[in-house]
Amino acid sequence: MARPREFDIDAALDRAMEVFWAKGYEASSLHDLLEAMGIARGSLYKAFKDKRSIYLAALDRYDRTVVQAGVGLLTDPAAGDGAGRIRRFLEAACDAVALRNDRRGCFLCNAAVDRAPADPEIQAKIVAAMKRLERATERALKESRQARRWPTARRTRIARVIVNAYAGLRVLARSGYPADDLADIVEVTLQGCRLSVAGRI
Repeated sequence: MARPREFDIDAALDRAMEVFWAKGYEASSLHDLLEAMGIARGSLYKAFKDKRSIYLAALDRYDRTVVQAGVGLLTDPAAGDGAGRIRRFLEAACDAVALRNDRRGCFLCNAAVDRAPADPEIQAKIVAAMKRLERATERALKESRQARRWPTARRTRIARVIVNAYAGLRVLARSGYPADDLADIVEVTLQGCRLSVAGRI
């Protein structure tokens, strides 16, 4: 009979993610990770092979939680018109800064800059997650009053523009960009995509 795991793997991955988020991949040592995850070296090696495998697992964890939450927002008909859902998706990047002073950016976007160029497996995970957001955005467009009659090809291209804007917003937030300027980017993006949906009052 297999012995139960000695630690909560999801909680440990959340703490490891915070280390990678703050320091980047290269500057995060195994000692940093062990300390943050609150586990012994032996337990770590039972669950993961090395630092890279922890990083991959943290990336998967982010995909299952944060990325999936974004997909859920974009595809939930109960959340209102599709254009409004897209606005809220983009505004989440601004709210992280304006409401919580959270300038960590998106773990997925950070990985795209930090690790994807040197690691094909990480690159594939990032592209797959971004494509999921793209498809969810396309669905929101199809379920919007303004874009539902657009040709499919146009909705696909606009969805790519919106996901690109989202990634850019998260990178700029990490760089220290002012919150008001991020909000302005959201407005110009929506106007450029012909999605003139009202913002918050």
